[in-house]
Amino acid sequence: MTRLIRLAKIVWVGWRYGLYEFVAAADPTGRLSRWTTRLLGWRTFAEPRAVRLRTALEALGPIFVKFGQILSTRRDLLPPDLADELAKLQDQVPPFPSDQAIGEIERAFRKPVTELFASFDAAPTASASVAQVHFAVLPDGREAAVKILRPNMRPVIARDLALLDTAAGLVEKLWPDGRRLHPREVVAEFGKHLDDELDLMREAANCSQLRRNFLHSPLLAVPEVYWDWCAETVMTMERMHGIPISQVDRLREAGLDIPKLSRAGVEIFFTQVFRDAFFHADMHPGNILVAADGRYVALDFGIMGSLSDDDRRFLAQIFLGFFQRDYRRVAQAHLDAGWVPSGTRAEEFEAAIRTVCEPMFDRPFAELSFGQVLLRLFSIARRFNYEVQPQLVMLQKTLLNIEGLGRQLDPQLDLWKTAKPYLERWMQGQVGWQAFDRAIREEAPRWAQLVPQLPRLLHERLTAAPSSVALRESIERLSAAQARQRRWLTVLGAAVAALVLLEVWWLLG
Repeated sequence: MTRLIRLAKIVWVGWRYGLYEFVAAADPTGRLSRWTTRLLGWRTFAEPRAVRLRTALEALGPIFVKFGQILSTRRDLLPPDLADELAKLQDQVPPFPSDQAIGEIERAFRKPVTELFASFDAAPTASASVAQVHFAVLPDGREAAVKILRPNMRPVIARDLALLDTAAGLVEKLWPDGRRLHPREVVAEFGKHLDDELDLMREAANCSQLRRNFLHSPLLAVPEVYWDWCAETVMTMERMHGIPISQVDRLREAGLDIPKLSRAGVEIFFTQVFRDAFFHADMHPGNILVAADGRYVALDFGIMGSLSDDDRRFLAQIFLGFFQRDYRRVAQAHLDAGWVPSGTRAEEFEAAIRTVCEPMFDRPFAELSFGQVLLRLFSIARRFNYEVQPQLVMLQKTLLNIEGLGRQLDPQLDLWKTAKPYLERWMQGQVGWQAFDRAIREEAPRWAQLVPQLPRLLHERLTAAPSSVALRESIERLSAAQARQRRWLTVLGAAVAALVLLEVWWLLG
């Protein structure tokens, strides 16, 4: 019943703000427009359609606001009026009352705000879908930004996720391709990330990890976390200064190199994904400033993604295959990863990929959309029973955000040319002597501990509950040769220990 009530509200909000106009406009035949006019009646609105869309998403809650934030970065897919209005969802969501914010802080720390901070600005500086930010000064004089979770967020998000799960279940049952696309797993992945976003201690830990990964980076600055002022509903961090990345005119007035800035954004993304396997998965313009020295400044860490070593390796193969027009490599990587059935003919899959990708390399980047290419690839892959990978959904979303952000800064940015050298360097570090040397150094401590135990472990294994005459005879023969084995094992152990010591000496020297 709760889900039906929520569904009824969604329909009512859509009718109230005239969102059926967008559905009807998507039908080139005009039949849908005539049908909605007969059903809902002709209505006129004083506000423009973009304002009505933004207001409707705000009324529907945080999940819909997140959807609007993603759409706002896709200026290549949306008309300018919609993109400009939806951009306000990035940091201009209506705030909740300041007394509620102060109440949340005092409940979290069981102290009045006047004891926690030397000063606290009651007026929020930014308000987003799940939290808002107030500036403050710590007792020792450090400037801080205090992020406070919106009250009673969990029940609202749980209700919407339940509704999405129901819709995903219907898609699986009623649509022939539904099960292959794993919609319920995708919803579960999205829900996990949203649940993480509602725990500000987890967000603080994400911030701390990202700061450590880029501690002395010339590309990205991450604020310091002030742990003594953090709780599940409150996060306090270093106040960062800079220009919002969406204000391109101000960036130019500050003398910043805009094309260089757009290339840096691409490198930051690929560094997070392939070097660290830990990436910011909510990189819309409302979460990014640009410091006076030209570095990006990350502000929000509620949604982070991670990848396994295998996922990174397959993705690198796919990206490099695209950059080098090696479509067999792209097809084979999908097969090796198990993302398409093992019986798929690689040459047929390769030909389908070539059909989608080859035309785009002969056109200016300003005329291309990686998002549209992805959609066409998915439609091609459907013919080959491509398995949607829920763990890659956030990565795909982030890549689309990066493209939208780069296009906003510099329409001539060549995403492929910028990313290719980085990926080639990363792949070189995964194969050959460099990879072997790194593996030796990582495994050396374990070998130093294990090698002296090998004779005892072997003896215990062979003498443990012999189940046959042949096994007992083998043990007797091993015992008779024990003197010779002990001598050889001593020599072998000494040799391996010497190698380990040489490796450790090389590391320390």
